[in-house]
Amino acid sequence: MCSVRRPAWRSIIPVLTLLAGTLFAASASTARGTSLREQGRTRMTELIAAEQRRSRQERAEYRRLRHEVDGISRAAGRHDARVKRAQAEADALAARAGLTPLAGPGVGVSLDDAPQHGDPPRGARPDDLVVHQADVQAVVNALWAGGARGLQIMDQRVISTSAVRCVGNTLILQGVVYSPPFRITAVGDPGRLRAALGASHEIAVYRKYVRAYGLGYAVRTVERATLPPYTGNVTMKHATVPPERAPE
Repeated sequence: MCSVRRPAWRSIIPVLTLLAGTLFAASASTARGTSLREQGRTRMTELIAAEQRRSRQERAEYRRLRHEVDGISRAAGRHDARVKRAQAEADALAARAGLTPLAGPGVGVSLDDAPQHGDPPRGARPDDLVVHQADVQAVVNALWAGGARGLQIMDQRVISTSAVRCVGNTLILQGVVYSPPFRITAVGDPGRLRAALGASHEIAVYRKYVRAYGLGYAVRTVERATLPPYTGNVTMKHATVPPERAPE
């Protein structure tokens, strides 16, 4: 068998060499002295940066239009008692909905990926070394359970319709992409909030990875935290009409 295959391979090798040389020449011509891999990374970075700029511009335009609509509604309320009454009811509910600033004592929580320098810990998989969506959600759930009056992730207010999503080791919140460390701030009783974090089973699991692989986890008490109002769109998929109040 060997005596039959060797001549065949000898005739194929020159052809393969020619093809390889052609491919190398084509790659060199395309790259023109640059790294194709680095070009791809640069292009992806530019696309991400462009999308983030576009998202910021759209959010700023949305806030401007929302402010304009609010002004028109309030102007109409000066001439229509029903509009004025509805506006007063909306103002009363705005704080509970997270649409106004909130300040007070609370806690700050920071989650971070494991350090990337040096060799990874023995037996660690890539997924073991990064913060996951479930980890961020575990902190948010624990803080709500601890009586938080309001929450903020990074620089955005979190409300009941906010969704936390992670792609790779980045966090996407309301159309904005963030890289670790991820910072969550809650306004509420610091003692209750800390106790809720300590009682969470999901956070206890995360802290095992902190000890084993060096993930970041820090909790600090904040004497006075100021949370911004939620300025995004609120889309309701389901709603119910509250029962009419009986006259007093």
